[in-house]
Amino acid sequence: MKKVLIVEDNPDNLRLMTYILQRDGYEILGAEDGEQGVEIAASTLLDLIIMDIMLPGIDGMESTRRIRASEPAGNPPIIAMTSYAMRGDREKIMAAGCNGYIEKPVDPRRVMTEIKKIIEREEI
Repeated sequence: MKKVLIVEDNPDNLRLMTYILQRDGYEILGAEDGEQGVEIAASTLLDLIIMDIMLPGIDGMESTRRIRASEPAGNPPIIAMTSYAMRGDREKIMAAGCNGYIEKPVDPRRVMTEIKKIIEREEI
């Protein structure tokens, strides 16, 4: 079973993403802030990380930079999930080390399709 870390401070969003990914057969680990997400990523072999950008403490971009700098085992894809939609935000998020970007609010019917596209693109 593939293991996914969801770094999300909103309990409703965390529950929704957990439900969607578990339904598709993923094992889920959750983190409520960036520091916890970095710690889990450093100590756990992961297949994917879903990273909220607006987090308490260090934000998702800094968390992503720290995870990338720590060279986690397997170098999992990191997908940003955010409501940031201003011009240039996507580029900043990708420059921080994310492999993809999903806008909030998340459409539960389409999110797995988007995640799979990003993962497949990274495997090529």
